[in-house]
Amino acid sequence: VQLVESGGGLVQAGGSLRLSCAASGRAFSSYSIAWFRQAPGKERDFVAGITWDGGSTYYADSVKGRFTVSRDNAKNTAYLQMNNLEPEDTAVYYCAAGQPEIPTVVSRTPNGNDDWGQGTPVPVSS
Repeated sequence: VQLVESGGGLVQAGGSLRLSCAASGRAFSSYSIAWFRQAPGKERDFVAGITWDGGSTYYADSVKGRFTVSRDNAKNTAYLQMNNLEPEDTAVYYCAAGQPEIPTVVSRTPNGNDDWGQGTPVPVSS
């Protein structure tokens, strides 16, 4: 699976961005999608995830109520809508494809995901 993120960029605190994750290769509807982020000097952390059919979504406590994950299987694309951004959200954001054998599972650990995009930076200014 090849994944390409887009939509990142500098935003002021309180602003919004929508990230996209365009996929190619294995059938898009055969795996879950997870979003992670990595701030400078920190580990890669789970942000949000969505099962293969969009039936279930999951969020880190720090983004609940502000971020929304979705997917359009017809367009082979997943999205992360980020509202009310805070300086603490500053990071490089990555999308990842879950393991194909378990499309109903979203793994919150990096090792639980098979393929990764290159990341898109999201700096949030105060």
